[in-house]
Amino acid sequence: MLTIGTHMSIAEGIVKTAENVVKMEANTMQIFSRNPRGSGYKTYSGEEIEKFQKITKENGVQFLLAHAPYTMNLASGKAETYEFACTVIREDIARMDALGMENLVFHPGSHTGIGVEAGIKNIVAGLDQGITGRENITVLLETMSGKGTEIGASFEELKAIRDGVKHPEKIGICLDTCHVFAAGYDIVHDLEGVLAEFDRVLGLSILRAIHLNDSMMPFGSHKDRHAPVGEGEIGLEALLGVMRHPALRDLPFYLETPFDEEGHKAEIQMIRERLKEEN
Repeated sequence: MLTIGTHMSIAEGIVKTAENVVKMEANTMQIFSRNPRGSGYKTYSGEEIEKFQKITKENGVQFLLAHAPYTMNLASGKAETYEFACTVIREDIARMDALGMENLVFHPGSHTGIGVEAGIKNIVAGLDQGITGRENITVLLETMSGKGTEIGASFEELKAIRDGVKHPEKIGICLDTCHVFAAGYDIVHDLEGVLAEFDRVLGLSILRAIHLNDSMMPFGSHKDRHAPVGEGEIGLEALLGVMRHPALRDLPFYLETPFDEEGHKAEIQMIRERLKEEN
């Protein structure tokens, strides 16, 4: 069964957001754990959480994913920035676990000059503050494009983070098709080779989610610019190939393409129809 959804704003509240996902005929969803470019968040009442969980369960909306804010940089060498990131990861793991989200994904961060090794040490220390090992939620490291001093553009860097934490069993991976393409992993012409490399370094068993995005920028550009599915440098056929691959097809797919809700509904319908044609 194809599990596909999109990234949703929760400005209207989590109950309304869940209702909108059902209207879009999606069967999964991703939300921000708090203001994506700030620090504020809403406290959900027990009634809201119960309604949210009821709507998703009754309508087959599964593999619920939360995305940590972009302002969170666990790799930073600046004390104030790092302490904020540690606070966010501690709070949001607990908050999203209580909400019933199955996974929480975050950008590993940028070392901003202190070096990759020091940045990874900071990420590990921050995750160890937030993960007790008793949570139901899994924390996902996102594959990155490698712009600037960004950590996570190579599978080896993600492995170093996971290997360093106290509870690696609580750490999974979210593969972003735009990001890996921009980082130099050729999912267009050598998807098998990329997946073999992923399996060798990290293990396909810890791949929990896929951000299905086309790329506005060319292969190996190290630039993170999402395009609608089929309208970028990766192309529709290559992205459908990702979705059809036996090692990936049972994973949840999340669209982070530049559309509103109606646009995403149409995009989801188009993808489903094209996959049906292939079968």
